[in-house]
Amino acid sequence: MATAMNGENRYDRVEEVKRFDESKIGVKGLVDSGLTAIPRIFIHPPETLSDLKPKPQSVVIPTIDLSGPQSVVVEQVARASRSFGFFQIVNHGIPVQVMDRIIGSIRAFHEQPTDVKTRFYSRSTQTGVNFISNIDLFHSKAASWRDTLQIKLGPTLPELEEIPKCCREEVVDWNLETKALGERLMGLLSEGLGLDTDRLKNTTCLDSRLMVGHYYPRCPQPDQTVGLGSHTDPGVLTVLLQDHIGGLQIKHEGEWVDVKPVPGAVVINIADVLQIMSNDEYRSVEHRVLANPSHEPRVSIAVFYNASAREALYGPFSELTSPEKPALYRQFTYNDYMTRFFTKELDGKTLTNYYKL
Repeated sequence: MATAMNGENRYDRVEEVKRFDESKIGVKGLVDSGLTAIPRIFIHPPETLSDLKPKPQSVVIPTIDLSGPQSVVVEQVARASRSFGFFQIVNHGIPVQVMDRIIGSIRAFHEQPTDVKTRFYSRSTQTGVNFISNIDLFHSKAASWRDTLQIKLGPTLPELEEIPKCCREEVVDWNLETKALGERLMGLLSEGLGLDTDRLKNTTCLDSRLMVGHYYPRCPQPDQTVGLGSHTDPGVLTVLLQDHIGGLQIKHEGEWVDVKPVPGAVVINIADVLQIMSNDEYRSVEHRVLANPSHEPRVSIAVFYNASAREALYGPFSELTSPEKPALYRQFTYNDYMTRFFTKELDGKTLTNYYKL
């Protein structure tokens, strides 16, 4: 058990984490209590904190207009996926009102009274809906300053009464929009690899979808913690809607680069399994979210796309391997992959490295 001396008191991290989780109040509850210093379980190690300071940036994440000619869009998406692993899209077909409504509804959920939210607080995903703070709370070295509402979108939505009423209609609409957008993106990404348009879709990569609505309240000590630690995403693809506050950063050529909010845009990033299936043509890159120093909360909504055929074998597409370019990864089942992801800390690219030949 990790213990250390903290003044006159013995600090027991395991016990403190357990107490925080059992309180079911989340980070927002801590802020509402009026604290002026973050609890010790949220303080990150010096090697993380020393890397938070802003640096001059000249790199801009690509923004791609999906209304352009198909061949141009395919080329732009493929180039961004190879060089950055992240890009933003505009003219994607999702109405601005739908985007505003889902952001507002997720904010509304998190800003309900604590006693209303606590009935959703659980680390079990049995109902398809749960409210938590830090998915890796019991595995991480330090907790991060955010709360999350998780909702399973596919293959089928949860029973509607399980979804909080304040965001129920908005989640149903967002599911329809992001399912259609995901299918379009998978087609563009497949073509960008020289494959048939439906190649990714046919591996069931559109079927299993999970939505997370993150809420980053003001942090009284943003230089001591993070909103979301550095990690790569599991799965195939992530579609992210962020509000205007900012804080998302990606690692590009060894430096942290801001993904600045673009009005009306949606952020897209390649996840680990797509890097593997593309045989390293596309890149899944580390990203993080800084703790929010603003008095206004930051809200973001990610939809993770995963394969639903959990016992099928996944690895580099055979069309992308040859004697000149052999497979760089061994095959694995999706179940094995996801089990490994959810029993570790969110940290860097350990899973793609695990399956590397």
